[in-house]
Amino acid sequence: MGRKITAEKEKIERSKEYSLEEAIRIVKESSYTKFDESIDLALNLGIDPKKSDQMVRGSVVLPHGIGKKVKVLVFAKGEKEKEATDAGADIVGAEDLVEKISKGWLDFDKTVATPDMMGIVGKLGKILGPRGLMPNPKLGTVTFDISRAVKELKAGKAEYKAEKAGIVHVPIGKVSFDNQKLLDNAKAVVDSIVKAKPATSKGKYLKKVSISSTMGPGVRIDIASLGKGV
Repeated sequence: MGRKITAEKEKIERSKEYSLEEAIRIVKESSYTKFDESIDLALNLGIDPKKSDQMVRGSVVLPHGIGKKVKVLVFAKGEKEKEATDAGADIVGAEDLVEKISKGWLDFDKTVATPDMMGIVGKLGKILGPRGLMPNPKLGTVTFDISRAVKELKAGKAEYKAEKAGIVHVPIGKVSFDNQKLLDNAKAVVDSIVKAKPATSKGKYLKKVSISSTMGPGVRIDIASLGKGV
């Protein structure tokens, strides 16, 4: 396996920056695993994440999804419980789910909650928070518009948050996706992150951008090829 990775890396000029279209093609051609690898964008931003007013966090609904079935859990009661079920939520409940999760059950990928449920959901902060599963109003997952939130997550809504070094990783699909779908998803991610630029961020915002598959080498992208406004 190591030889294969080395061989693929040698095909890519490390110092060269490729257009987004070329980078997607190279990543797909470099995939050699038997499973359908995920493809991620990594964006190195000109921000200081230690400063609260420079944190970049948000979500984007990818035009073609991420190629993964997402199991959505919803904290809701009454009419909102039915709304969640009708929208396609996999698990819906209230105190019963809080108790179940507090005992270690975590068989779900995303969570949504109505605002009135956050009093009890807050008790799970130490469990859900570190795993990125805590409902958050900034991400649209604490809302009374349960139907929309669930449908977006099921369709392929990708969440992102800048890490300590100012890098954001966002999935844009699978190797099995055709090039155009990956291109559309990548552009949607870049547009969302550009719009999320903090007002206090000075200088160059998009410093480096690269793309890679789960097991493959990273391919640097020419930022100019991403279009206007970056």
